[in-house]
Amino acid sequence: MNIENYYAARKNIFERFNESSTITKIVFSFLMACITGLMAQIIIPLPWTPVPITAQTLAVLCSGLFLGKKYGCLSQIMYIVLGIAFIPWFGGMTGGIETVLGSTGGYFVGFLIASYFIGYITEKYTDARNFTRMFAVIGVANFALIYIPGLLGLALWFYLTQGTVLGVVELLMMGLIPFVFGDLVKIAITAGVSKVCLPKE
Repeated sequence: MNIENYYAARKNIFERFNESSTITKIVFSFLMACITGLMAQIIIPLPWTPVPITAQTLAVLCSGLFLGKKYGCLSQIMYIVLGIAFIPWFGGMTGGIETVLGSTGGYFVGFLIASYFIGYITEKYTDARNFTRMFAVIGVANFALIYIPGLLGLALWFYLTQGTVLGVVELLMMGLIPFVFGDLVKIAITAGVSKVCLPKE
């Protein structure tokens, strides 16, 4: 396959998804929810924090990239709702409302916001689909849109369960700093996927 055929195939796949039926898009959203659940099982517990390192944020970031704002966000709604209802596919094969209301609950909120934001930028600005710009977009989604609600939720959970208020440094050590390097790798992978897989016109 020469480069022109590759560009044409990439554009054709992207357009076929956008022109597909609502049912097809919902099916793809469910598949992305399943991928998020599978990625959540790649987990590294940390002894000083209830928030583990997982691979699920890679799926969250890719959901907006591939499915757009509406269906990328829908995939994460499905992931959360089905995980609460009956599928134990949160980190460590857990599920139920208690997980969402626990130490990582704020991050779930961030998943919805981040997937929508990435999908919005991907759909609206074709010139943002290169590596550098998408790295910046995904970086904002990851470190602001996921971590702000995530840290707020963690602080609230700690106060309600332990009766004390976490200091800023303690909160960052529990909910942000240990994850920065891995997140930069995930952001780079997602930005690379955008450069390779998404049409630029």
